[in-house]
Amino acid sequence: MHATDRRLSGPGTRRAALAAAAATLAGVALRPAGALAQAQAPAPAAAAPRRARLRLAGPPAAVSFPLMRLVETGALAPLAEQVSFTLWKDPDQLRALVLGGQADVVALPSNVAANLYNRGVKLRLLNLATWGVLWLVSRDAGARTLADFKGREIAMPFRADMPDLVFRLLAQRSRLELPRDIRLRYVGTPLDAMQLLITRRVDHALLAEPAVSMALRKTRSFPVSLIAPDLHRSVDLQQEWGRLYRREPRIPQAGLALMPALRDDAALAAALQTHYAAALADCEARPEACGATVVAQAPVLEASAVADSVRADNARFATAAQARPELEFFFNELMRLDPGMVGGKLPEADFYFG
Repeated sequence: MHATDRRLSGPGTRRAALAAAAATLAGVALRPAGALAQAQAPAPAAAAPRRARLRLAGPPAAVSFPLMRLVETGALAPLAEQVSFTLWKDPDQLRALVLGGQADVVALPSNVAANLYNRGVKLRLLNLATWGVLWLVSRDAGARTLADFKGREIAMPFRADMPDLVFRLLAQRSRLELPRDIRLRYVGTPLDAMQLLITRRVDHALLAEPAVSMALRKTRSFPVSLIAPDLHRSVDLQQEWGRLYRREPRIPQAGLALMPALRDDAALAAALQTHYAAALADCEARPEACGATVVAQAPVLEASAVADSVRADNARFATAAQARPELEFFFNELMRLDPGMVGGKLPEADFYFG
């Protein structure tokens, strides 16, 4: 990776870099309060015509936080008369939204975007913003690597989708055989896995933020515990990715895609990039405000936990074209595991915007 990429590893420098990048895209500096509501990013060179509606969709996860922020502030009003956000809760609901033409702009896992594209849904990936928010959460304070979970059961959300796939790749690199060495208990979503942990029906779970932070908050394991914490952040899968693959400790996990009907609208795509990058930087700079925004549209989450998750996330804005080398490495690894996970081949060049 370039030296500029390595400087994004610390939370302080990462947030500063995000803010600088967004300011460069928008041509303005972000303001400390109400930034998006008070100052709209200038239109791209070829202004996007105002549409009757713009339908956004995303999961209750970090990749969607900027979209929720944009809806709350009305920052996309120059692009559409009506802007809405739909929460999808699992990959099946996501695919139904996309195949049913019920959304225009979707936040989604990178492998799902590639799979849909290769199966004939010619969406366009705009950007990558989430570079890994996966953790093992455990009652064992001493568990530090995947090998430490040998002989144990782990609650696993989204069978054959992002968390499961990343875990399987890392297990293979760790020379662990599933299910002989580690038993996986599949559940619907990270929030389902979190509930199993909290109710002590499992002792270990793979969670995605903000479910990690919610579990720690609900068990009073963070930020302050007067007794020994019940749960611990155990294995950081991003760090394991970097260690086992000898790469940067980040995974090109999720971003924003423009659906087929709008994929060739370059002006709209450029405007969305500008606004999304600014909203991402705003959330990273002000986690508490971001938490308040998110829970208003995703009541299943908690504002304090969302703020915690923003502080722990691996957010970095990159156009899809900029992220292409890391995406293709990731897709190739997924195809080695199961070619069907990305639709059997690498996406073509027009999959990547920018």
